[in-house]
Amino acid sequence: MKQYVIDQIQPEDRVRLQAELEARFGAPDLGGIYWLPLDGERLNPLQAAHQDCHPLCVALELCEERLVCELLIRTRQRMRCDCMGYADSRQRGWIMDTLDDILAGLDIKI
Repeated sequence: MKQYVIDQIQPEDRVRLQAELEARFGAPDLGGIYWLPLDGERLNPLQAAHQDCHPLCVALELCEERLVCELLIRTRQRMRCDCMGYADSRQRGWIMDTLDDILAGLDIKI
């Protein structure tokens, strides 16, 4: 699995990060999984055409000392679909920038 991992998160920063993720994305699913919806401007043509699959998301898992982001764009509507796949370079950049902006907004230094 391709992932973007931010590790060495301090316990006090984890508490603030968890609160921010819940405020932005709602309560986590099993195991601390949050869903970051992909910005509609970042969808490729196939993803944009699959309206029944929206919102397309990436999974964020908040662990004790790290935040793990899968770089797999997926739908929560189906198990498999042609519109699912690894983020392209433009999408990866947006995902990483979004997470980095969240950390910066909380003044979490990694």
